[in-house]
Amino acid sequence: MRTHLFGLLASGALAAMGGPALAHHSNAMFDLQHLIELEGVVQEYKFVSPHSFIVLQVKGADGSITVWNLEGQTPSALVREGWSRKTLKAGDELKLKIAPLRSGAPGGWWTTGGTTYRDGKPIEASQ
Repeated sequence: MRTHLFGLLASGALAAMGGPALAHHSNAMFDLQHLIELEGVVQEYKFVSPHSFIVLQVKGADGSITVWNLEGQTPSALVREGWSRKTLKAGDELKLKIAPLRSGAPGGWWTTGGTTYRDGKPIEASQ
């Protein structure tokens, strides 16, 4: 009886934790159907778990700067593509094709395939 009760409790705990874990990996907040192109200057590149980030300063038509927070792949996925924590640095000028946030806030989802230097040169991932 005690083993059966423990099994039920353990199963219940795992089921309760499964929802948040799956929700974390949802990309519903990003508009994957309407990609946009951004050009800007890297303020910060965060090679951290669970997802990497590029904080990008984007100059508007009126000259004002908007800071975009762009979420990317996990560090382990980036490593498989040859990227490291040193691949990007503050001051790098980038052109990115991103999936913007559905909310309209300055943020979105970036991928290595949609990211180049502003002049169109590919990013040397082996840095």
